[in-house]
Amino acid sequence: MKNIIITGTSRGIGYELALQFANAGHNVLAISRKTPQALIENPKITCLSVDLSDENEMQKVESFLSNSWKSVDIIIHNAGALLLKPFSETSQEDFENIYKVNVFGVANLTRVCIPYLQKGSHVVTISSMGGIQGSLKFAGLAAYSSSKGAVITLSELLAEEYKEKGISFNVLALGAVQTEMLQEAFPGYEAPISAKGMSDYIFDFALTGNKYYNGKVLQVSSTNP
Repeated sequence: MKNIIITGTSRGIGYELALQFANAGHNVLAISRKTPQALIENPKITCLSVDLSDENEMQKVESFLSNSWKSVDIIIHNAGALLLKPFSETSQEDFENIYKVNVFGVANLTRVCIPYLQKGSHVVTISSMGGIQGSLKFAGLAAYSSSKGAVITLSELLAEEYKEKGISFNVLALGAVQTEMLQEAFPGYEAPISAKGMSDYIFDFALTGNKYYNGKVLQVSSTNP
């Protein structure tokens, strides 16, 4: 039984992961701004309403960890904000809003959790194929894709910084997944895999991937892009 933090659990992959880990007997801290009833009702899941773009909100996580769990085995940074807009119309504020969730939210939550991570802990960041250097890019995703590239480098650096403590940091760069966020950005687009299908892969990787990888970026995509 492990203590697992998952962000972005209000819908899509994060929601499926929270239920999957809880149903497997693990303790889950589900972090999102909205809390689905199905997660609230699950006795293995603790829901925290946290705005990841606000550094001050991380105190909620710190209070929970210090008063309850005392240790964290797995973090899955799944939450993400997406903006589809031509670059010429994208303001600095637009970039900042995306980076606050996709980059600073990942960094701030990890920083809060570092004292509770131990040898064998695994931090998994969900990135995107759009953040992979040399991959085919979607036009209009300058802020989103560049932020996903930033967390790849961040994870590689943290893997080096904390390798002596036995804490592993890996990234899964996902291709298109049939989620609500994808449909909102690209109406009518048909992704080759469902949120539940992708959560099955992430579930297994979070539990065992650190036996084989550290500081690595795995491209999880059956299409291009």
